[in-house]
Amino acid sequence: MNATEPRRRWWPRSVRARTALATAAASAVILAGTGWWVHRDVYHESSRIAEGQAQEQLLALVDQLEDGVVPVRRSTVPYEVVATGRRAAVAYGGGMEEFGPGTRHVLPAPPKAASPAPPDDGAAWGYATRPMRIPARHDSVPGDRFGEDGGTYPVMYADVRADELSSDRVAALGIAPDAQLRVHVVVLPHAAEDIAGAITEATDRRLLRAGLVGLVLIAAAAYFAVRIALRPVEAIRALTASVTPSDPRERVTVPATGHEITALATTINTTLQRLDNAAARQRRFVADAAHELRSPLTTLLASLEVALAYPERTDWPAAVTTAARQTRRLQALTEDLLLLARLDTRAPAAGPETVDLAALTSRLTEQYPLTERPLTLTCDSTAPAHVHGNPDAYERLLRNLLDNAARHTAHRIQVTVQNQDTWVVLTVHDDGPGVPAEDAERVFERFVRLDDARSRDHGGTGLGLAIARDLAHRNRGTLTLVPQTLGACFRLRLPRALAPAGS
Repeated sequence: MNATEPRRRWWPRSVRARTALATAAASAVILAGTGWWVHRDVYHESSRIAEGQAQEQLLALVDQLEDGVVPVRRSTVPYEVVATGRRAAVAYGGGMEEFGPGTRHVLPAPPKAASPAPPDDGAAWGYATRPMRIPARHDSVPGDRFGEDGGTYPVMYADVRADELSSDRVAALGIAPDAQLRVHVVVLPHAAEDIAGAITEATDRRLLRAGLVGLVLIAAAAYFAVRIALRPVEAIRALTASVTPSDPRERVTVPATGHEITALATTINTTLQRLDNAAARQRRFVADAAHELRSPLTTLLASLEVALAYPERTDWPAAVTTAARQTRRLQALTEDLLLLARLDTRAPAAGPETVDLAALTSRLTEQYPLTERPLTLTCDSTAPAHVHGNPDAYERLLRNLLDNAARHTAHRIQVTVQNQDTWVVLTVHDDGPGVPAEDAERVFERFVRLDDARSRDHGGTGLGLAIARDLAHRNRGTLTLVPQTLGACFRLRLPRALAPAGS
């Protein structure tokens, strides 16, 4: 079983579904992070609300004391009012009665003759906040604010001097005239949690509902958006599927939107056009090859059939000569076709060897057979010209150029090899009729002959120049026809190589 099969059972194959799931997952992460941030922000805001309540309670207690009124025990915030020189608390409430402060106060009294607490947190009146230890209790019951373990809590406190109050108010408070009052207000953490709980519970429910609805809407929007965006791709797929080797002329419709799918459609059309052109060239090549093969085969077969039909009247040496000539022509054509097939299937690349093109050209011109008619073949090279590649391939290329020049020249062929900067330039110039400007590129096509009136037996196969150009391209070079007033001049340019060591 394929290892990926279990994953495919639950992971959708559709791009639309995958995009929708990925978008929903990313949105879920974002919404979860947003919810966590809102939850924390609500909690911090609740803590500020709880501190604000404690501050308001502290202010109210100070106002009551300054008016000579003993605060009542009923309070939403735990508080205790203590004074110097007094063991029992002046007033307490909001849960501090659980410690029984009627006999002894829980929170510390201020030092005698202490000055009021300095302003804290930018308050307009004097108060301070510091952590204080609440003693443990062993007689606590469920629901007590502080529990049996006590703990350390932030406590806000402010001082009131008795000598700043009237004697009636001091007497009403039950303290000495020189006493120092300190008002303690305990900030309970669970007070903030209670406030936050009420807010966050409702907020979390709403965020959860909105998040679930939002995820569904986001996933649906992503699904349909991708579906709409992929419609041109589906049309391209359908049209591409209809392209067959027998009819590769079908083209996809290019959207007018200008987005990435437009580039995809343009690329596919360009690829289809290249395939169509390649198929057309292949069909033309096969047809031309069949035509070229049929001509010598027909001549050979006719000659042999006549000889077999009239053996006593046949000039056997002439018949054998004709058969041998046509067989050689078939052999040359077959070799050219095989070479072209190899060149078409291999990527152009220079070989690892270094060849002296000047020496190779000089040797070939000296050994080139000039038996059919008197011709002058000269080679002009001033210095070694090294190039990378296969010596046999370069020899084949040069022979094709010389054969072409020999078939068309009148009296003289001039070959030159020169080093020009980073290039090696070889030219083959004949004094024949030349090539019309409109046929300067056509001569390099396969099975092309411009002199159709001449005898095919004395002409080439129509593949020599095509093979020469392919060999030049294979070695990262170029082969072009240079315009001349007299004759034809073919110029080969190849990248220059460094001379081998020891040469």
